[in-house]
Amino acid sequence: MTPDVFQDLDRTIHEKGRMGIMAMLAASPEISFTDLRTALAMTDGNLTTHLRTLQEAGYVTLEKSVRNRRSLTSCQLTPVGRNAFREYVAALERFVASNRNI
Repeated sequence: MTPDVFQDLDRTIHEKGRMGIMAMLAASPEISFTDLRTALAMTDGNLTTHLRTLQEAGYVTLEKSVRNRRSLTSCQLTPVGRNAFREYVAALERFVASNRNI
């Protein structure tokens, strides 16, 4: 294993909560805040913090709207975020492949 392989992992995505968010958003064009929170078993505050980090990196967008007189926050990957996640998965695959002899 070379240290370069591990260094290729995007540290913004690598935290397990953010990796879960990115994986779910990569599989769906848009997911509500509530659905993300439930699926990932996060608190509102924890999910908000992770989404803010991803939003500041340009990886996700959040859209607030009102549906049936209730506020709804929808989350989706940006093209930059989709590409970053694709690169993250490829780097993770290289990392795993470099350790197959263990």
